Amino acid sequence: MPENHARKPEPRHDGASETPAVQAPSTSASGEGPDASASAHRRKRGASKAAGKSTGNPFLGWLKEIATVVVIAVVLSFLIKTFLFRAFFIPSESMVNTLDVDDRIFVNLLVPEPFALSRGDVVVFRDTKGWLPPAPPKAQGPFTWVQDGLTFVGLLPDNTDQHLVKRVIGLPGDHVVCCDAGGKLTINGTSIDETYINPAEVPQVRNFDVTVPEGKVWVMGDNRNHSADSRAHMETDGGFIDLKDLEGKAAVIAWPLNRIKTLDNYPDVFKSVPAAR
Repeated sequence: MPENHARKPEPRHDGASETPAVQAPSTSASGEGPDASASAHRRKRGASKAAGKSTGNPFLGWLKEIATVVVIAVVLSFLIKTFLFRAFFIPSESMVNTLDVDDRIFVNLLVPEPFALSRGDVVVFRDTKGWLPPAPPKAQGPFTWVQDGLTFVGLLPDNTDQHLVKRVIGLPGDHVVCCDAGGKLTINGTSIDETYINPAEVPQVRNFDVTVPEGKVWVMGDNRNHSADSRAHMETDGGFIDLKDLEGKAAVIAWPLNRIKTLDNYPDVFKSVPAAR
């Protein structure tokens, strides 16, 4: 009758057991198993890919930075041009020696509102009175739209011919007369010594006697013998300029570089002038 017990294996002649040995899982030098090692390898590869993506193409990164700077510059220029300053080009000699032909100036748009206008301020104003001949049609070129766009956002000066620049002599209510016995201009009965007039020529006397209406100003050029200012247009609304037509006060000569300076309104010239009655 067979036995129910399993037969005990007989020992081999070399002394080794016939029972197969169980192989222990291999470990890495750090003591981790194969799964942990593979996971670490995958993490390392993912980090390498992420690093490659973060660096990207250096040329494209440079273009992106340049584009960002340009966009910010255009937006800031537009905001400044709209609310603070605007550039203009001087085409005539009517304000020599204060302003020369081809000067580029920055105009403070906060004058006359919210900041008050003063006698002696150099102002730029729109020609709504027809002082200038009609501007000829502008020649259109392949890049005209670029120039118009840069002018619009304020990166180029406005060089249209439908603006004028003069010095404010009379404010609303002022009584301005030329000239007294000494050949000087008087404002509200007080003669003034106009030190800003072009010294190269003796101004020709043009007699006038005006009282500036409310909401208007009387303007004259510093180069008196070569300025078609309020004196030359008295048949058109008395030669006065509406305050609403003022673009602002010329503050700085920005170009050429050898002429960069702030513009003076000569307060000492007008300090003795009494207020309008």
